[in-house]
Amino acid sequence: MRRKRDDDRPKVNDEIRSSKVRLIKPDEEHEIVPIERALEIAESFNLDLVEVAPNARPPVCKVIDFGKFMYEKKKKEKEAKKKQHTIQVKELRFRPTTDDHDLEFKTRHAREFLEGGDKVKATVQFRGRDMLYTEQGEKLLVELADSLSDVSKIESKPAMEGRRMIMILAPEKG
Repeated sequence: MRRKRDDDRPKVNDEIRSSKVRLIKPDEEHEIVPIERALEIAESFNLDLVEVAPNARPPVCKVIDFGKFMYEKKKKEKEAKKKQHTIQVKELRFRPTTDDHDLEFKTRHAREFLEGGDKVKATVQFRGRDMLYTEQGEKLLVELADSLSDVSKIESKPAMEGRRMIMILAPEKG
């Protein structure tokens, strides 16, 4: 019974179904040979024949230790994943009557978030009669954006969504 192959795993030895292959030997020598000859060469080195470029014509196969090849491939993938940075959106909430000191305090936090590479979603919440002061809320968000203009750019301008006014700031590149 034949076992099912992993799709992300390259073909090895008898799994390769091409009549001719471009062979890369351990001494980096290239040549186009029939698959049977390629398997014999791999056997003579006590190594595996691994298909490294299946879409090429003819497919490119390399004589290497398959276990070591897979170990190094996983190691590279893990290293690449480590270097990835996911951008988070941090939210700051205000009221139209937010005091100057509170605004300065939250601006410092927003600056830290932006310098760390995260986006900032500034929200002004309007409750009850606060809906009369939407201009004050917009003024507050514009003031926040001005004070952070050296480290950010406005991704979306202040806009009303129900009883909230929302603005998104993104970190400035460089």
